[in-house]
Amino acid sequence: MPRRRRRGANPVRDMTPGEVTIPAPGGPLPAHVAVPPGAGPWPGVVVLHDMAGMSRDLRSQADWLAGAGYLAVAPDLFRGNRRATCIFRMMRETWRRQGPTFSDIEAVGRWLADRPDCTGRIGVIGFCLGGGFALLLAAEHRFDAASVNYGPVSTKVYSEETFTGACPVVGSYGAKDPGNRGVGERLERILTAVGVEHDVTTYPDAGHSFMNDHDSADLPALLAVLTRLTGNPYHEPSAHDARGRILGFFDHHLRQR
Repeated sequence: MPRRRRRGANPVRDMTPGEVTIPAPGGPLPAHVAVPPGAGPWPGVVVLHDMAGMSRDLRSQADWLAGAGYLAVAPDLFRGNRRATCIFRMMRETWRRQGPTFSDIEAVGRWLADRPDCTGRIGVIGFCLGGGFALLLAAEHRFDAASVNYGPVSTKVYSEETFTGACPVVGSYGAKDPGNRGVGERLERILTAVGVEHDVTTYPDAGHSFMNDHDSADLPALLAVLTRLTGNPYHEPSAHDARGRILGFFDHHLRQR
């Protein structure tokens, strides 16, 4: 879990927006940093990408969170390596619930929490592949709150034992997503049963990746095929509503009260 740091009363401005490199157990991680307007400190959010890796859409996700008052850091978990190899390796990690990517993500959270312009309260948000990691990190309470967006994980994960003691979770799914059919409802039942604070919604008109507005050039071949199979992934009305829910949830759980 990211370390907590005491903050003084004076506002600070420390982090410069743009591209940075973050030390991590698996080696240096390139990352995009988005900084809110005005003076901090601010709560932080680690933004986890889908199968496209570092992309215009990923930077956009970090930027809208910064516009709402969160220090947002989006690491390139592929490190610029061959996407297909990285995708299959990371999918194996989510199925096994262990691997170097988990340690890398936690290192990004610690790096963010250690910034003098961060309050030390850190959330995580993930999309598709990154959503699976966000869900598994939430189950282990590695962050203060988690936003899980259509993240595929093993069906064995969905148990009361797994989510007992999890951090608060806001989840968003598309009813037209064949790979996550019924997952939102199942997660809702489990989180209710174990008493974890949550907001889980399944959007009837949305498919997979409905919050990701990708340029076609950013899509790897596998994701392009999935896009064709599931129809046009981006669904603005559902995405707009989901962003509002996520911000409301993060405001409640990450803002200092």
